[in-house]
Amino acid sequence: MSKIYDFAATKANGEEVSLSTYKEHPMIIVNTASKCGFVNQFQELQELHEEYKDQGLVVLGFPCGQFSDQEFNDMNETMEFCQLNYGVSFQMFEKVDVKGDNAHPLFQFLVSQKKGLLTEDIKWNFTKFLVDPDGNVVKRYAPQSSPKKIEDDLLKYI
Repeated sequence: MSKIYDFAATKANGEEVSLSTYKEHPMIIVNTASKCGFVNQFQELQELHEEYKDQGLVVLGFPCGQFSDQEFNDMNETMEFCQLNYGVSFQMFEKVDVKGDNAHPLFQFLVSQKKGLLTEDIKWNFTKFLVDPDGNVVKRYAPQSSPKKIEDDLLKYI
């Protein structure tokens, strides 16, 4: 059986990183989109990152254009948008697919661990997953759920 630490992903700068790098840290993993109606969630994700990074929290953002093509094609545009508009300093990764045959293996794993309401698939941008310091996917949050709603659950793992 796979564990979250068995996966790797490519950072926005092109560097591949193993998720084992984040072992013993709570993680929030989220599929993002710069042109989505939920884009303001970047601000709350950044706030959580700033408030809890010294206690070990890692926020991992994965841009995705699968839902109404709401992400830039150029990763530099994505990063510039996130940094200029929301001050994003948490770790962002290259654009990935999060559903379907070409879904990134990490997202295949995440949805296998925590099903969504009525479906296993990711329904939209800003689906969020909370992972405990042992690498267990402990909760899934709907796209419309404010990242601040994760805070009470997160505090159990800080």
